[in-house]
Amino acid sequence: MSFLSTTLDRVKPSPTIIVTTKAAELKAAGRDVIGLGAGEPDFDTPDNIKAAAVRAIAEGKTKYTAPDGMPELKQAICDKLLRDNALSYTSAQVSVGTGGKQILYNALVATLNQGDEVLIPAPYWVSYPDMVLLAGGTPVIAETSVQTNYKLTADQLEAAITPKTKWFIFNSPSNPTGAGYNWHELKALTDVLLRHPHVWVMTDDMYEHLTYGNFKFCTPAEVEPALYERTLTCNGVSKAYAMTGWRIGYAAGPQTLIAAMRKVQSQSTSNPCTISQWAAVEALSGIQDFLATNNETFIRRRNLVVEMLNEAKGITCPKPDGAFYVYPSISEIIGKTTPAGIEITNDEVFATSLLEDTGVAVVFGAAFGLSPNFRVSYATSDENLQKACKRIQRFCEVLV
Repeated sequence: MSFLSTTLDRVKPSPTIIVTTKAAELKAAGRDVIGLGAGEPDFDTPDNIKAAAVRAIAEGKTKYTAPDGMPELKQAICDKLLRDNALSYTSAQVSVGTGGKQILYNALVATLNQGDEVLIPAPYWVSYPDMVLLAGGTPVIAETSVQTNYKLTADQLEAAITPKTKWFIFNSPSNPTGAGYNWHELKALTDVLLRHPHVWVMTDDMYEHLTYGNFKFCTPAEVEPALYERTLTCNGVSKAYAMTGWRIGYAAGPQTLIAAMRKVQSQSTSNPCTISQWAAVEALSGIQDFLATNNETFIRRRNLVVEMLNEAKGITCPKPDGAFYVYPSISEIIGKTTPAGIEITNDEVFATSLLEDTGVAVVFGAAFGLSPNFRVSYATSDENLQKACKRIQRFCEVLV
C-alpha cells in the first residue's frame, strides 16, 4: 500500500511550472532560451509599495495578525471595492490569503462535498480543475471557441448547469486568453445565473487593472446586484502591482462563507506575511499612476506579438482585451512535420518541438483545457518578444 494519499492521484503538477523549469534547465545548460511561459510582470514593484514594507520592518510591525488579514488591509480592500467596483463590504466580509490561489482554494475546501460540481469555462487557468479535485468536487468543463473569442455564451452556461452545480468560476480578463467580458456579455451570463439560485459565483478578477483600448472591466456582483449574496469576488495585488512574490490575495463575500474560509486558513497557513500586508495597504490605497504607464507598455507588446504571430504560417492569434497573454490557434499546423521528422500531432508536441528546436518556451493549450493552441506571456521585453516571434515564424515556415 502506498504511503501517499490517493487524493494526489486526482491532480497533476502545474504545467506552467513544468515549462518554466524545463526552460531554466536548458538555459543553465548553455542554451539561448526565451521564456514566454510565466505569468509574471517583468516590472519591479513600485517604490512607494517597497517603502511601505521597509517602514513596517523599521517600526517593528512584524508580529502575527488575525488569521485572514489585519484590519487595516481589510479596510483598504473594502475601500478599493467601493471605489473601483461600486461594491459595499464590511471587514467581516473580507478574507486575505497568501496569494489569490489560496483564496480560491480556501473557498472550495470550505464549501465542496463529494459529488458537487464546479463549472469552469475552457480555456481556464491551469489550477482551477485541480483545486476542485483536491477539495473533493468534480470539475465540469464548458468549452468555448475562437469563434466567440474564447468567451462563454449564455446558452453554453445554461446548458452546462446541473442540479449538482455548486460554483461557477469566472475569470475576466482571462488567463490564458486575455479575453474580457463587457457589461452586456456579462449581463447575459448573470441573467442565466439568476434562474439557478443554487449556483454560486467565484469571480477571479486578478487582471482587473490590466485592460486595454476601449474595454471597460466589470465584475458579476457589480453587473447584477441580485447575485451579491452568492458571489465571492476574488482579487489580489500580484499582477497589476507587480507583487507576485509578495503573496497577497483577497476575497469579499457573504459573512458565513468568509468565516468558513477563515476556519480553513486558521488551521493551515494562518496569516499572510505581515510585511506583505502592509505593502498591500499601500498598493491599494496609494498612488495608482503607474498602472496606466505599465498598461501602455503592455499594449505595445500585445500589438507586437499579435501582429508577428499572425504573420507566422498556420497560426491565428486573436487580439486580447487585457491581461498579458495571447492564445493563438495552431489548427492549421496539426499534422505537419518538423525537419527532424517529428509529426505535430497536438499542441504539446508543438510546444516541446518549439522549445527544443528554437529555445522558445510557451505553454501548450491542453494544459488550459482547449486545443490546439498555445499560450504566450508577453510580460517580458520588446527585444525578447521580437526575437521569440521571429523564431516561431521560422519554426512554422519549415514545417511540411
